[in-house]
Amino acid sequence: MYLTKDEEKILDGEAGWGKKKAMEILMAIGEIYKADKLIKIDNAHVSGASYKNLGDAGLEFLKDLSIDAKVVVDTTLNPIGLDRIQWQWMNIDPKFVEKQMEVLSAYKKMGISDVCTCTPYYLKDIKQGENLSWAESSAIVYANSVLKAKTNRESGISALASAIIGKTPNYGYLLSENRIPNISININDKIQDSDYGILGFLTGSLIKGKIPYFFLSSTPLDDELKHLGAGLASSGSVALFYYGYNRSSSREQNNILNGDIKFRRADQRYLDDLKFDEEIEITKKDIDEVYTEKKHKDADLVVIGCPHCSVSELKRINSLLKNKKVKKDFMICTSRYIKDSHKDLIKDIEASGARVICDTCPVVSPLRGYSCAMVNSGKAYNYMPTMNNIPTKIGTTEECINESLVV
Repeated sequence: MYLTKDEEKILDGEAGWGKKKAMEILMAIGEIYKADKLIKIDNAHVSGASYKNLGDAGLEFLKDLSIDAKVVVDTTLNPIGLDRIQWQWMNIDPKFVEKQMEVLSAYKKMGISDVCTCTPYYLKDIKQGENLSWAESSAIVYANSVLKAKTNRESGISALASAIIGKTPNYGYLLSENRIPNISININDKIQDSDYGILGFLTGSLIKGKIPYFFLSSTPLDDELKHLGAGLASSGSVALFYYGYNRSSSREQNNILNGDIKFRRADQRYLDDLKFDEEIEITKKDIDEVYTEKKHKDADLVVIGCPHCSVSELKRINSLLKNKKVKKDFMICTSRYIKDSHKDLIKDIEASGARVICDTCPVVSPLRGYSCAMVNSGKAYNYMPTMNNIPTKIGTTEECINESLVV
């Protein structure tokens, strides 16, 4: 991989140990994936922020790195293992809290924003075509697919290295030729709400890293696309998808709607000309079978907000909870930025007895003491049983609300 003279100096240690270590990481990745060079990034998002995942070894590495390394681009941080204010309600061990705050301190020392969220796109204006270095699987797929930016599926350490150097190896999804859809997913039934998360969960396990094009029968909301991507990423490591309407729609509708792939005028490709490796059909019946799979289990925890809730999702939750009182632990996860910016909305939601939790999520937090959780997210449904050892069932947003109201 070609390095400029300035990049070689960093690799030689002339800019300090921290930058040298970051450049070594990027060099190793570049060599593995045969990148030709490093390219500048516009911003970064770093995962690996929960002490639950890092442990003492990860914490010590971050402390060492923070001695002389600083990020040089706008950088945000993924959820940590607790809500910094409500950790006692979450029944978090005080020793864990102490270690977690050391992790956060190291990241802040490097200049990383401590608004800990898996939805950094609610905090910043991401422009189409921007080069990013993002970790957090659900954010990656949203950035590539909905925001039309470009990022590889980074790890926490590679995203951190890119943030320190301000560059990333030029390979993979940063190259237009690697962003062409190669499998079609046909959904002839209308779907909505949590259906999209289940669709992603089912599809990801079938396609394993391919780039799908979803032919839909209804127009999805951005929140629904967020859950579609999160489900895809959690079960199949998918980092990019496209969506449009059935093949009988007009040629203009069935062009590459996301605007991601740019071809010369003489070589324009329409969807009816693309050669998919495989076509898969998923029905509403397939989705409904996931809803009913564990309906018989009684949940003692209800969780919404994996990925973190948007303002529109919070408003819908508030309307469903109006004049009601929850009877179970009900955790609604969002970023502290959104919570602090909409205090009246949060106050109305919490009047029901639900808790709006920030900084964390049920996947990276060491939750304990629950026999079953009900979620509205394909990602949480997939991860919570293995990451937290909490059996999980899935329902629509409204079903989750109703579950929280019964003893």
